[in-house]
Amino acid sequence: MNAICYSHYGGPEQLMLANIPTPAPKPGHVLVRVKAASINSWDYDMLHGRAFIMRVLSGFTRPKYHVLGCDVAGVVEATGPNCHHWQPGDEVFGDIASAGFGAFAEFVSVPEGLLARKSASLSFHQAAAVPQAGLLAIQGLRHRGEVTAGQRVLINGAGGGVGPIALTYAKSRGAHVTAVDRPEKLDFLRALGADELIDFTATDYTNTGQRYDKILDVIAHRSASEYRQALTPNGVFTMIGGSMGGLLLRMMMVEPLLSKFRNQKLGIMGYHVSREGLAELAHLLETGVIQVPIDSTFPLAHTRAAFEHFMSGKFKGKIVIDMGANGMSPNR
Repeated sequence: MNAICYSHYGGPEQLMLANIPTPAPKPGHVLVRVKAASINSWDYDMLHGRAFIMRVLSGFTRPKYHVLGCDVAGVVEATGPNCHHWQPGDEVFGDIASAGFGAFAEFVSVPEGLLARKSASLSFHQAAAVPQAGLLAIQGLRHRGEVTAGQRVLINGAGGGVGPIALTYAKSRGAHVTAVDRPEKLDFLRALGADELIDFTATDYTNTGQRYDKILDVIAHRSASEYRQALTPNGVFTMIGGSMGGLLLRMMMVEPLLSKFRNQKLGIMGYHVSREGLAELAHLLETGVIQVPIDSTFPLAHTRAAFEHFMSGKFKGKIVIDMGANGMSPNR
């Protein structure tokens, strides 16, 4: 089968189109014929391997996983022993990062519990774009309490993959949403329903005097004290991306302890993939509660160019990898 592989940490130049053996589904796994996948920051982080935590997950000297790709949408080709939920021909989607990645290929073997059914009303592109970004957005906004009408919500990094889903979900709950990103994305975010816009190249949102009930930060890199000054007295700050250094460790280990003694709550929500959570995402997308804008689509052979576009930071929404009929040309 065709797959995009890498054997050394680095930039997109490490990604190579290769022909590798098609995996056989293990017990409890299904073999999925991939129709579409999408790029997430986890793929980028695993490719570069710059952060210590990424080396812990993927190997200190060379990557343990040679085919990236968290989000997958496709058709069940075959089932392994002890599979009870899926049959060949079922259309499915999911986030397979916890099973070793592998979506940037024509086939991937996936634990059946990481998949949900794709309805006929969703394209494979939509289904591939929503799993990880959607779960991060919804779980992040629900961290320490559901979004409620009238709350002031700020989303930092709102124009990427997670942000539009979080923005449209928060608006559906009646929140007042401030979206933060680079200037060329502000019209895009206004069209999605943002009430207020901040150009991060000109304004530090933690230093405006404005306070928010919920802050969802996709690219967090400031200090905990700066985030506290941007929160209301009972506000919640949730980090779902950004610094892989001291701030990450503080949000994982220190702030949850301090939050027991403060009304303000800072930390990282516990990300979890489940069939039920994926099914809810599909329902929210089908009913128009959330939107998953697709910035661009690349064939499998051009995955390197897709990562270069991702690295530019100019994308608005999700970048999709389309396998096509033969894994090389666009096909919905």
